Order: sequence, then C-alpha cells, then structure tokens
Amino acid sequence: MSITSALNSALTGLTATSRQAEAVSNNVANATTLGYARRSVSLSALNLGGSGQGVRVVGITRHADLYLINDRRGAQAAAGDSATKAGFLNRLETILGTTESPGSLVSRVSTLDTTLLEAASHPESEARLAAAVSAARSLATGLNQASDAIQAERLKAEKGIASAVESLNSGLRQVQELNRMIASHSGSGRDASALMDQRQQVIDSIASIIPLKEMPRDGNQIALISAGGALLLDGNPVSFGFTEVHTIVPEMTQASGGLYGLTINGKPMATTGSSSMILGGELGALFAVRDELAVEGQSVLDALARDMIERFSAAGLDPTLPAGAPGLFTDGGLAFDPADEVGLASRIALNFATDPLKGGEVTRLRDGLGALTPGPVGNSTLLNSLSSALNTNRAIASPIPGGTRSLAGLAAAILSRTSSQRVTQETEQSYTAARYTALSDIEAASGVNTDEELQSLLVIEKNYAANARVIQVVDEMIKTLLGL
Repeated sequence: MSITSALNSALTGLTATSRQAEAVSNNVANATTLGYARRSVSLSALNLGGSGQGVRVVGITRHADLYLINDRRGAQAAAGDSATKAGFLNRLETILGTTESPGSLVSRVSTLDTTLLEAASHPESEARLAAAVSAARSLATGLNQASDAIQAERLKAEKGIASAVESLNSGLRQVQELNRMIASHSGSGRDASALMDQRQQVIDSIASIIPLKEMPRDGNQIALISAGGALLLDGNPVSFGFTEVHTIVPEMTQASGGLYGLTINGKPMATTGSSSMILGGELGALFAVRDELAVEGQSVLDALARDMIERFSAAGLDPTLPAGAPGLFTDGGLAFDPADEVGLASRIALNFATDPLKGGEVTRLRDGLGALTPGPVGNSTLLNSLSSALNTNRAIASPIPGGTRSLAGLAAAILSRTSSQRVTQETEQSYTAARYTALSDIEAASGVNTDEELQSLLVIEKNYAANARVIQVVDEMIKTLLGL
C-alpha cells in the first residue's frame, strides 16, 4: 500500500466515524421522541482494483420491528374502542342516576310511592295531593330528560364519527404523500429515515381510529390494511364518506334512513356486526354507541315509560275513565298506542286533568281523572288503588329479562343492568389499556438505549482518534521524504 493509499483510507475512516457519531447523536437526542427509530451507519470495505482503499458508507439503516409495531397499533385501536364504550356507559349510568342520588329514576319512583301513601292516609289534604301530583310529574319529566340526554349522546357520537372520518382521510392522504417523498429520496440515494419517522407518527395517529396493519412495499413504501381486511392504502388511499346529521331523535336509525352509515370510495360498508371491516377502534365504537348502545338505553327507558302508562290505565282502576282513555300518565296527552313505543320516554307526560300547570285539578287524583264533580273528600279508594298499581308485580314487555316486577323493581333492574354493563366494559378497558401500555413499553425498550449509544460513542471516538493518528503519521512520513 502506498503512502497515498494509506492517507485515502484514513480519510474514509474519518468520514465513516463522523457519520457514525452523527447517527449516535441523533439517536440520543431523539431517545424519547415518538415515532423515532434508532439509526445505524452501514459500512462496507472500499476496494479499487482488488486493493483495499478504506471504508465506504453504504447508507443509514433504520431499525424498526414492524411486527411489534403492528401489534402495538392493534392494542392501541382496542384501547380506543373500549375507552369510547366505557365512557358512554359511565355517562349513561349517570343519566339514570344511582340509587342514592335524589334525581335518579329509582328515587323518583320511590318518592311517588311515598307521596301516594301519604295522600291516601289524608285524602282531604290538598297539600298531600299536590305533593303526589308533583312526584308523578317529576317522574315523567325525569324520563323525558333521560331520553333527551341519551339522544344528546347519540348526537355526540355522530359528531365524533364525522371528525374521525375527516382525520382518517387526512391521515391516509399524508401517508400517500410521504410514501411518494420516501420513494424519491430512496431512489436518489438520500437518507429517508426522517420521512419514515414522520410517516410512522401519522399512521400511529390514525391507528386508534381503525385497527390497521402496515405492509412493506418496494422503495421503502408501505400499504395499509384494516384488521377487518379492507385495503386502506396501496399507492392511492381509499376515501371514506360519511354524511353528518345535526339533530337526532329516538326514531332515527340507519334502517329507517334517518341516519347514515359509512362508505369506502362511494360504496356502502357495514358499520356493525361480524361483516364490518372497521370494528375494533374508535370509529367502530362510535357507531356502536350511536346505533346500538344508546338505542338499547333508549329502549329500556321506553319500556319503563310503557309500564308506567299501562299500570295506571288498567281497566277498572279509575271508574271515572271510559275504556281506552289514558290514565295517570299519557303519551304526550294522548292514549298510548303499543305500536308506537319507540321514543315513548321522551313523550310521556302527566295527565293534564290532574296537573294544575296544565289547567287540571289535584283533587282529581282522589276523585277520579274523569270526574265531572268533586267527590267525598275522605274517599281514599282511588289513591290506594294507584299505590297498589305502582307496587303490583306485572309482566314487563321490555328487553329487561326476569319475569314480573313492580315499577320500583323495574327501575332498579334497569339501573343494575346498566351498572353491570359499565363494570364489564371498564374491566375490558383496563385490560386493553394495560396491553397497549405493555406493548408500548416493549417497543420503547427495543428502540434507543442511551447506555448502548454512549458505549458506541466511546468506540467511535477511539476509531476517529486512530484514523487521525494514521493521517498524522503519513504527514510525518511525507515530511521526511521531502526533507531528503
């Protein structure tokens, strides 16, 4: 090897170790940066005419475990799904109220029972009659408010779906553009690692919306496929479509045409059930809240409202009422039609005949809702019958299983059922959150290890000093030759 070759080899060594120091510096600086993958410099021997001429920098290698990343993204989507559902069920339980809260449905039923008994003990007291009428109105109003709150939750989910679809489409377009830039950089021999980090961050941002897997393609490009098998991006991204509505009432569903589902490139796709390709993330959970969980919550409220109306309008309960006339509770002032149960909780109202706020008289709670003239002030027969009707066990035409129940028992069963669902979903949320955290920790542990990077830096420093020493020796040799 000539002196010139030795000098060239040392210079390539300085270049290689400088690049290695740069890579280590970036690794340490980004040790806690989300989406950053550790870099290393790939080197190979430089040969010229069969003779060694130093070292050549092949490129920068980005170390990322795609299988681990895909697993972590799946856990991220599952955590988003369970958190969304658990959040709704927790709010639904709050809407219904606990047994201890004064405004809960259970406590309102209890208050009505108590005030009816008190009025029956002193039927001549208009104050006690007014208290019973107020309790009945409060119970109907409580159902109205709970129904409105559930529809507000459905509308909240509707807005969440629209926002998620917008974020999903925007993220897929960003990944497409980053794919193009990465392919351009890779094709021209430039380092595309920073762009690949950015692409990973974008994919991570949409991974909680819909569970997806990343598939490698040529030129460091990638394709994205949902866990359900829908192709999201392979060259060009798909376009998700959704039409948002701004008002939701109980009767509105996808089946009725009042609400819209999801489309991919203009084609409808299932949003619920085993055939759906978006289940397992926030988007699927939002559709579940809007179309399943909240609808189910509304249905049990409607069943409670129906039971209230039918209990207090049973044949023979109030002799002053003609057959088919509404009893203490009405469907918006009218008789209830069993074929029109959907949304009943939002329409149930106290019979106007006994509601002083609607021009009625509280004494009709004692004398009869259809009474044309006042009856004996000491007659508690109807009040006792109303109290008995409230506490009678009867078959429930509702989604709540368990045979016959009193009105208080039905209200308690609804609350218990909701609480049980909430606890089950929160348990699932804890599991999915723990799995996501564990996989994130494993991914972080397999990333940049600052201790190892600093150890590498010590080796790089020695290599740099060695190559610099070679240059110094060659310089002295050349000076010796020139001095001859």
